[in-house]
Amino acid sequence: MPATSHPPADTFSELEQALMDAFTQPIADDVFDKLAMRIHRYQQAQSPVLAQFYAQYPPARHWHEIRPLPQSAFKLADVCCFDPSTAIHTFHTSGTTGETRGRHHYRSMQLHDASVLLGWKRLDLPHHRRVILAPSPTHAPHSSLSHMLGLLADSESDFCMHPTHGLDRARIEAALDGDAPLALLGTALAFLHFFENSTRTWQLPHGSYAMETGGYKGSGRTLTKQQLLKKFTEVLGLSPDSVINEYGMTELSSQFYTRGLDQPHVAPSWVRVRLIDPESDKEASPGGIGRIAIYDLANAHSNLALQTEDLAITKDKGFLLLGRDPAALPRGCSREADAQLS
Repeated sequence: MPATSHPPADTFSELEQALMDAFTQPIADDVFDKLAMRIHRYQQAQSPVLAQFYAQYPPARHWHEIRPLPQSAFKLADVCCFDPSTAIHTFHTSGTTGETRGRHHYRSMQLHDASVLLGWKRLDLPHHRRVILAPSPTHAPHSSLSHMLGLLADSESDFCMHPTHGLDRARIEAALDGDAPLALLGTALAFLHFFENSTRTWQLPHGSYAMETGGYKGSGRTLTKQQLLKKFTEVLGLSPDSVINEYGMTELSSQFYTRGLDQPHVAPSWVRVRLIDPESDKEASPGGIGRIAIYDLANAHSNLALQTEDLAITKDKGFLLLGRDPAALPRGCSREADAQLS
């Protein structure tokens, strides 16, 4: 029998350029599969961690056969396809004192930053003045959230949180008192902190919107999505449909967005999602609850497939986020920002 032929191995620059070209237009399923398998082969060839992990399983023939790497792996090893000492940027997962923090290394920021900016562009939002309730990248250089917000900011002055003094309420309130529409961006806990310490309310100009991210894990707070959105309406006059939720994490390079209540988080076309039944370790049945497994082409530097600790059910072309598995430890890129409020 003739020897099985394999496509020539990609260099990093070839793979990165192919992905950058693909990101400029919607990616069909067959194109996604080809790109995902190219990345998967590249990552196994370049990363000893991934080579060892995937040696335990049958070779994948399609992207959905690629076993997702547990999120906790980033705390146990350097999950990257190059020498981590040469990383141009490294993001750290947040953690409590004594908790091991994961690290996500980048050889280049091109794919990551393109993913952030193109993902935001998909929302088709007006470009209003930014008011950001989070620390700037200067103050939090290892925070993937601060880096993302830095890409969306117009300048350093948009950031209204100081690492020592917390929220700059005077600057935030001065912006809210203006006549022009605003874009308010920050963590859910930062918004909640602002709302609960406000002695007045506002009716923001038409067209204003907010983007919140992260939860309340580790803060001792519990608040439903409906309760949070109600506060946006009571304090700022924003309707639920004017509040966007971002779902992302340090271990990924892409983000998911939704608006208002009971609407699914939707991924950009360079990302695919599977829901894995925690008990059977197989695909969750339609309408069933599963842990979110994410296949992110922009994660070419590290790992394509990530098994998260978050639960969801499928809806339309996305998923309804239910929250973290109760057995999982508190985490999230918003924890570093939220710690500055305590």
